[in-house]
Amino acid sequence: MRRRDFITLLGGAAAAWPLAVRAQQGERMRRVGFWAGEPETDPNARRRVAAFKQGLAELGWIEGRTVQIEYRWAIIDGERVRADAESLIAVAPDVIVTTGAPTVALFKRLTRTIPIVFTFVTDPVRDGLVETLAHPGGNITGFTIFEHTMAGKWVEMLKEVAPGITRVAVMQNPDHPAWTTYLSAVTGVAPTAGVAVTPHPVHDADEIRHAIADFARAPDGGLIVLPSGVAAFYRDAIVAAAGRHRLPAIFPERFFVESGGLISYGVVLSEMYRQAARYADRILRGAKPSELPVQAATKFELVINLKTARALGLEIPPTLLARADEVLFRRLER
Repeated sequence: MRRRDFITLLGGAAAAWPLAVRAQQGERMRRVGFWAGEPETDPNARRRVAAFKQGLAELGWIEGRTVQIEYRWAIIDGERVRADAESLIAVAPDVIVTTGAPTVALFKRLTRTIPIVFTFVTDPVRDGLVETLAHPGGNITGFTIFEHTMAGKWVEMLKEVAPGITRVAVMQNPDHPAWTTYLSAVTGVAPTAGVAVTPHPVHDADEIRHAIADFARAPDGGLIVLPSGVAAFYRDAIVAAAGRHRLPAIFPERFFVESGGLISYGVVLSEMYRQAARYADRILRGAKPSELPVQAATKFELVINLKTARALGLEIPPTLLARADEVLFRRLER
């Protein structure tokens, strides 16, 4: 090999050295706290982790080499949630990535210094998590998931799938900060679609089963399930009860449809966590959360389960199928 070629090759290799190699030469290992929002065994939680890690890797952060990730896996237990949050803060991460307004509010009460990047929050200003979207202030910033137009799309799509419905049950955890925001948005557009709205606050699987059974006693009903940790945690109970009572239902995230639900419309989970990885990267490189504006989700997906539609005796309109990002023909095994 000629000397000039060797020097060129060596120079190219040096330029391509990943951040991991450079870190081994003196840069300290950085630490990220990751609150998954669901149990470790949940496939959706694993997808969140995978999307976030991929986003970090694209920016040069490799787990175990340049960054250490401390995981916490949520369960529906208030005392355990607080204990896990406190244990995460105790390891003094450089940044915490978390999900959902209740958890963000908990972290805000526990620390005003550790940077926090949130996902899946509806209205962080109203919830008192940030000062404004453009200038969050403090140690918190992140990504919102809801625009009021989504409520119209949920009602519209449910009506497209089941034109005969005249009543809609709206299911949500009443302790969720966005409960009234979601409910008022759905209630505001429902009359245009010719449906009456009935709120159904639920906290656990028993309340879910009873609420759906009671609502389904009268004909021509449909179900809108709003985003919350309770809905995600008990999604199998919701999907099973809706199927048992032959109730057409629309959900806020695709994993409900993968569990056998009829249709979902909501944010693209992988993109949300890649965005969170970009903000975590900027903070690890010196940016302050107060300098990073809160951003709204920009990618949404429509997922339809044809097997569930057929079981309910529903014919999905070709126009809706054409708009779908994905059509499933079975329940995905977990």
